[in-house]
Amino acid sequence: MSGPRLGLVLGSGAARGWAHIGVLEALRAAKIEAKIVCGCSMGALVGAAHVTGGLAGLRTFAEGLTRRGVVKLLDIGLSGGGLINGVAIVELLRGLNVGTPIEACATPFAAVATNLETGRETWLRQGPIEDAVRASISIPGVFSPARHAGAWLCDGALVNPVPVSLCRAMDADVIIAVHVNSKGLVNFGATVKAAPEQKPAPEFLRNLIEQIPPALRAQATDIASGLFPPPAVSPGYFEVLFNAINIMEDQITRSRLAGEPPDLLLTPKLDHIGPLEFHRAKEAIDEGYACMEQALPVLERLLG
Repeated sequence: MSGPRLGLVLGSGAARGWAHIGVLEALRAAKIEAKIVCGCSMGALVGAAHVTGGLAGLRTFAEGLTRRGVVKLLDIGLSGGGLINGVAIVELLRGLNVGTPIEACATPFAAVATNLETGRETWLRQGPIEDAVRASISIPGVFSPARHAGAWLCDGALVNPVPVSLCRAMDADVIIAVHVNSKGLVNFGATVKAAPEQKPAPEFLRNLIEQIPPALRAQATDIASGLFPPPAVSPGYFEVLFNAINIMEDQITRSRLAGEPPDLLLTPKLDHIGPLEFHRAKEAIDEGYACMEQALPVLERLLG
């Protein structure tokens, strides 16, 4: 008889979601294979790379990211319902060969998104995998929503940040869930108490403006000055937005996990990594690996 079907649920978490790579690598080192993979937002991106064989390439890319490289991924577009178009993310996935129909993957995969018009949870289990990822990562106010099967979709974390229910519906017997945003709020104090010698214009903002055509830079600078106030004055736009989203997601996650708990819940310690600090991938990956490695004895007992 075959053993229980192991399902792996990778939750939302922006830059902290790089920890999912470490979780998957720890499972591989232990020669444990997930038979089903489900993801939300950043978890959908990493999960898609895994089931299409692009995880090693994604890790190499992630660990090579610099602050400037992060800016290039955030292709600004002040129209379309978001600050960022998301085209660069799709091109990244295709460059890593993460571009295949979901139904063609050897390991069953699904991503969760939110229908922007109805508020309903949407399970993406068919069609191009890069389109499913693009829809699942569409954070409101940051990424423009994605058009999919006649509907506008946005971040799945609005309804199911750690989609255990989806994995259970796909017939998993034992489920590992990874919640990378546990207690993961942005520290405002570190910003407000910044040293006086800190540059008033952050490098992130300067690099972002450099990506805009010269004719539009003056207008973009005016807009950006309202979105990114000086650090010593008050929290910036993204700090407020991501903290608000994290508070909401934490409440939703607690409620959803209470009603549909996994067999094993991993909560890597990633509070020190900000949501947009994608250049700190190695730290997140190492923490994900360590967290999964410590939980292996429990998982082995669950799998018999």
